[in-house]
Amino acid sequence: MANAAAAVHGRTVSPWSDAEITEAFTRFEAQDPEPNGELDHTDAFTLLVAVVLSAQATDTGVNKATKGLFAAASTPAAMVALGEDEVAHHIRTLGLFRGKAKNVVELSRLLLERHAGVVPQDREALEALPGVGRKTANVVLNIAFGVPTIAVDTHLFRVANRTGLAPGATPLAVELGLEARIPDRFKLHAHHWLILHGRYICKAAKPACSRCLITDLCRWPDKNF
Repeated sequence: MANAAAAVHGRTVSPWSDAEITEAFTRFEAQDPEPNGELDHTDAFTLLVAVVLSAQATDTGVNKATKGLFAAASTPAAMVALGEDEVAHHIRTLGLFRGKAKNVVELSRLLLERHAGVVPQDREALEALPGVGRKTANVVLNIAFGVPTIAVDTHLFRVANRTGLAPGATPLAVELGLEARIPDRFKLHAHHWLILHGRYICKAAKPACSRCLITDLCRWPDKNF
């Protein structure tokens, strides 16, 4: 509901100026110069698996599930050897765990078959793996390979529309809007700043506007102080 309301609002606001966008990200950078994703991982493969598992789940929940999973299998070969039933057992606390287990084992098999067990640094190749969509590919490219992609999750989608920073009816529209407007110097970390802002400050039910770094720039009319 909150995201739908934000998207409706986003269609009514005037666009941010270049100066406002630069000011907003300058503030985010000053507060947190090197933001990190919150999914536990040790390399590109464990990151890929964690992001696939994070669909409709919290990062905290995923981290609890992957602690045992990655202890048992932290490479594509080990994941295939572990098998779908055992993977499912490790991640049974997550929603849709059986389908996710199937995807994790199959993407591991395909990494071995197509990429010598190495996670590819290529969007098309990533999206050809089961369970990997555009957002997952963007996260992996950004965190594992330092590509300045913008992964639009539910938090970022809400922030972009609610503030008026990059309104869009779909995640792709928001992503392209942000890519077009954010200065290059901020792009590597931009989606981390916005996701964390949506998760902890610009929350769906009760945004903490009194603690918001950009409340003076935000176009949302129902600020919560």
